[in-house]
Amino acid sequence: MRVASTDRTTAVLVLGAGPAGLVLGNILQAAGIDSVILERRDRAHIEQRARAGFLAPGSVEVLREHGLDTGLRERGRTHGTCEFRSDTGRFALSYDELGRREVHTVYPQQHLVTDLAAEYLRRGGDLRCQTTAERIGDEHGDRPWVLARAADGSAYRIAARYLVGCDGARGLARHAVAVARSTCDYDITWLALLAQAPPTSETVVYGVHADGFAGQMPRSPEITRYYVQCSPDEDPLNWSEDRVWATLSTRLRADRYGPLRTGPIVERGLVRLRSEILDPIQRGRMFLAGDAASSISPSAAKGANLAILTAQSLALALVAAVERKDESGLRRHSAVCVPRIRRAHEFSHWMIGLLHPPAGPQAAFERELQRARLHSLATSRTHQDFFAENYVGI
Repeated sequence: MRVASTDRTTAVLVLGAGPAGLVLGNILQAAGIDSVILERRDRAHIEQRARAGFLAPGSVEVLREHGLDTGLRERGRTHGTCEFRSDTGRFALSYDELGRREVHTVYPQQHLVTDLAAEYLRRGGDLRCQTTAERIGDEHGDRPWVLARAADGSAYRIAARYLVGCDGARGLARHAVAVARSTCDYDITWLALLAQAPPTSETVVYGVHADGFAGQMPRSPEITRYYVQCSPDEDPLNWSEDRVWATLSTRLRADRYGPLRTGPIVERGLVRLRSEILDPIQRGRMFLAGDAASSISPSAAKGANLAILTAQSLALALVAAVERKDESGLRRHSAVCVPRIRRAHEFSHWMIGLLHPPAGPQAAFERELQRARLHSLATSRTHQDFFAENYVGI
């Protein structure tokens, strides 16, 4: 099939229409900088895909500053308490009264993506869904390009001054950027569930149990997100609803603290806890943001927040480069963003150790240390302030 030499030329070409790509595209459009976003999924898919829901204050401020918070202001709910349940009892932390006294804003990612996509198009952006980026070329030259294939099978090239990869850990952009990677595979798998049921408690609940972790994350008055640690050797997607609710009830200790409010399971998925830090997150005229720049476990709800903050930082550097030919911000992209990414990973790693049953030859000893950490978190104001600052901050 014949491919045109160049179908479209733009200032910034973005791969991926998740929170990172859409925040970046919106900031560029508001500054009058032409951009194109390619997304391999259809628009309905990205606007219905349930992912993260807890936004940090820094992310909320980015959205507010750039006029992207209309839906968030109308339908977002603040959240400032989490609860831990273990074999030694339970305790709640009102983190809105600890550390910097900050709160999360609960706003499901699919709603945010819907808002961002609509605003990007309203600002004149070029969003091409069901379009696969197949090859990247000349990323060190003045006009790097991407070979794209549309849903009808037609192929074409788009050239740009700058390329931005926001297409996730398995996307084309990350593989095109040859960088050093530090990886941790935790050998932990979660069954991620979305239940059409009100939350049993308005707080996030972390169940620390010898059989495995379980968690409740409120999403709305009618929808609740649950996580259940499961064996990677079986297929928990086939678990009956009775088994799901029985497992959640056991690990969240419903016999001691009250029954769960149950309902139909409307979505299931598997999450393998794996983290990867990349450095640098740029090569030539290609830059990474969002999940393409860092794979992080969902244990501390940092992924979407990192995506929004790195996207804003990169967008402002791109504006300076296009408007004023000042590329100093682009040269510092990795130096600015990677330390923040490392901090988020450090706390996420700490949360994994706090929540999951230890394994291996030192498991009995490590269980005692886990109990000590939980006791310290329940009783030490210094520890609580540390937790609150890192739990909400990014």
